[in-house]
Amino acid sequence: MYQWDFAFLWSYRWLFLKGLGVTVAFTVGIVLLGLVIGQLAALAKLSKWAPLRILSHTYIELFRCTPVLVQLVWFYYALPVLSGIEISAVSAAMLALSLYGGSFYAEIIRGGIVSIDPGQTEAGAALGMTPFQTMRRIILPQAFKRMVPPLMNQSIIQFKNTSLVSVLAVPDLLYQGQVAAHDSYRPLEVYTAIAVAYFVILYPLTILVRKGEEALARND
Repeated sequence: MYQWDFAFLWSYRWLFLKGLGVTVAFTVGIVLLGLVIGQLAALAKLSKWAPLRILSHTYIELFRCTPVLVQLVWFYYALPVLSGIEISAVSAAMLALSLYGGSFYAEIIRGGIVSIDPGQTEAGAALGMTPFQTMRRIILPQAFKRMVPPLMNQSIIQFKNTSLVSVLAVPDLLYQGQVAAHDSYRPLEVYTAIAVAYFVILYPLTILVRKGEEALARND
């Protein structure tokens, strides 16, 4: 019978906190950058200019239909070979995860925009607004309310995806856990503690998103 012993984990507390800090910082970075990329891609896909729509569609489907782990490895190992530019593990992970998340954010944002009654656009035109003004002042504020729950859900997925950066030796929570497991020879306790840490952070967020979806459903 295996004898569980979590007491030794206390001696690794600063290692885990450092890894958690990297994970949280990474999440904030890829979510913010992904939202910017996603909004640009969504507007491009709704553009009347065909080449821009095709480019946006290609980007979205390429990143949505390939595994994020493959993208991480490709950006770190293949991109420097093709571009001739050295790229750090952190930069490769940030770029890959932001583009991956951006492809999903783009579809969420596009879906929110097209869900608004076309009459709203016509009303903006009747008031003498340009298409940009109509989008900014009328369409996006209404669409944003509908986007929030799915955007939050995707951001939670992005948080979980950061665990994959450990394969590039980025010192996130999982990577620091691997260091502790190898050092202590107690992988069961280490990885259990890491799983609990992710759960403690993510479960309240999922509850918050669920309540947001319910509130939105009631308002509709």
